[in-house]
Amino acid sequence: MNIRYIYLFVLALGFFACDEDDNILPEEVILPELTTGSADFSNYVAVGASFTSGFTDGGLFKASQENSFPNILSKEFAKAGGGDFTQPLMSDNTGGILVGGNVIRGYRLTFNSAIPGPQPLDAFLTGLGAPVPPITTEAGVSIGSDFKNFGIPGAKSWHLVAPGYAGLNPYYARIASAPMATVLADAMAQNPTFFTLSEVGGNDVLGYATSGGDGSNLITPSAGSAGVGFDETFNTLVTTLTSGGAKGVVTNVPYVTDLPHFTTVPNNALVIDEATAGQLTGFFQAVAGIFTQVLIGQMVPPAQAQALASQYAIPFSAGANRWIIDVPVTPTNPLGFRQMTEDELLVLTIDQSALAQGYGSVALTPEVLQVLGILQTGGTPTPQQGALVIAAVNGIDDGDALDSDELAEIKAATDAYNITIAEIANSNDNIALVDLNSILNELASTGIDFDGFNLNADLVTGGAVGLDGIHLTARGYAYLANKFLEAIDSAFGSNFIESGNIAKANDYPTNYSPTLQ
Repeated sequence: MNIRYIYLFVLALGFFACDEDDNILPEEVILPELTTGSADFSNYVAVGASFTSGFTDGGLFKASQENSFPNILSKEFAKAGGGDFTQPLMSDNTGGILVGGNVIRGYRLTFNSAIPGPQPLDAFLTGLGAPVPPITTEAGVSIGSDFKNFGIPGAKSWHLVAPGYAGLNPYYARIASAPMATVLADAMAQNPTFFTLSEVGGNDVLGYATSGGDGSNLITPSAGSAGVGFDETFNTLVTTLTSGGAKGVVTNVPYVTDLPHFTTVPNNALVIDEATAGQLTGFFQAVAGIFTQVLIGQMVPPAQAQALASQYAIPFSAGANRWIIDVPVTPTNPLGFRQMTEDELLVLTIDQSALAQGYGSVALTPEVLQVLGILQTGGTPTPQQGALVIAAVNGIDDGDALDSDELAEIKAATDAYNITIAEIANSNDNIALVDLNSILNELASTGIDFDGFNLNADLVTGGAVGLDGIHLTARGYAYLANKFLEAIDSAFGSNFIESGNIAKANDYPTNYSPTLQ
C-alpha cells in the first residue's frame, strides 16, 4: 500500500512538473534606456529628393508623406528630445499636382488585379464606376517655407543650390521662401541641429536611365563648380549643413538599374513558335542579303560587304528570344539595329501592347510580304523594294531601352559620385553614412528580412518598392529609417536599435487603398 501511494505520488509530481514546464512564459527581455549620444535631435531637418519627401506609386500625397522616412525618424527622435517635425503636406491623396489649375502630374498608381498591374487611380475608379476625387494641390499657392522636410521630388544635386529652382519644380514652388530662393538656404533657415541628406545624386543618373539614355536628360558630371558638377555641389551641401555645428547622415547613390522599373519587363520576352522563328530568321537573312547588294552597289568589295551585312542575319528559335533594339548608326553597324544582349534592360513604361504587335522585331506589311515572296522564288527585288524590307525592322527605340554603353555610363557616374560621398563622409566626424547602394543591391538579389517579412525588389509583390518601380513603399521607407538609426548609433553613440526604438514593419503598409480621401 505505502509503495503504491509513493509510486502514485511520484507520477503526480512528474505530471505537475511537466504541466508547469508547458506553461512557463518566455522570459521578458528588458531593453536598455534610450541614450542620445553626442547628437542633438532637437531640431531635425531633412534635405533630399523624392525618397525624402515620401514619394511613392508615381505620386506625392498626404498618406505617403506621413510615412516618409524622415517623418518615421522624427517619431524616434521625439523620444530623444526631438521637436516638432512639420511637412508641406499635399492637399489630398490623389498623388497629383496643379499649376494654374492645370494638371502637370496626374493621379498616383493603384493596383488593378484585372490587368493585372499598376493603373492610374482615376482610370481605376472610372472603370469601377466610382467617383474620381479631384486633384486639389495647387503649386501656385504658397503655403510658407517653415517646414522641416525639404524633400523635393525630381531634384538633382545641383537643383538644391540653384537660385530660382522654384520656377522649375512645382513641389518646391509651394514652399520656397522667395522666387530666387534655394532649397539649401531655406533648409538652413530652420537652424538644424541634426539633418539627413538623402539620395542626393540619385536623380542625377535616374533621369538619364528612365529616358533610356536618349539624350533628353543628361547625367550630371562629377567635375565642375557647385551648381554644375556633383562633387563640389555635394561638398557645398554638407559643408553648409554642418556649418552651425549640426551632425547628420548622408546616403550614397544606389545603382538605379537594380530597381524594378528596369528589371520587370524581360529582354527575352519575344516568345514564338517554331514556324514564326523560321519566318523571322528568313526575314533577317533577307535583310542581310539585300544589304550586301546595297554595299556592293556602293563599291564595297563583295567579301567585305558580306562580312559587314552578316551581322543582320539574326537567328531566332522556338521559345524565348531577345528583342531587336535601335542603336546609334556607326561604321561597324550602318543600319543601327541589333539584338539585345543578356545584360541590357527595358524600361517599365515601354508600350507592352506594342511589343505584341511587332515592336522590337518586325513590322510586316502586305508590301513587305510581297517582296519576301519575290526573294523566296529566286527573284531580285528593286532597290525600292529592298529598302521596304530593311525599313520593316522595328527595333525598340532608344528611349525604351538601356543598352550596354548606356548602362556603363550610369554605373561609372554612380561609382564616381559614391567615391566623393565616401570621402566627404569619412573625413567629417559630424557625418554618418548609410550605404543605400548596398541596401538596394540586397533587395534586388537576396531580399531582406524585416520583422519576419521578406522585402525584395520585385514589382507589386516584393513589398519594398512601390508601383512606379522606383520609389519605396511605406514599409520600405520604414526599413530605410531603421538603417539611418543604425548609422546614427554607430557614429554618434546613441542606442536606438539596442533600446528597441525603431520602426516596426507591421505599422507600415506595402500599398495604399484607392479609396484614400
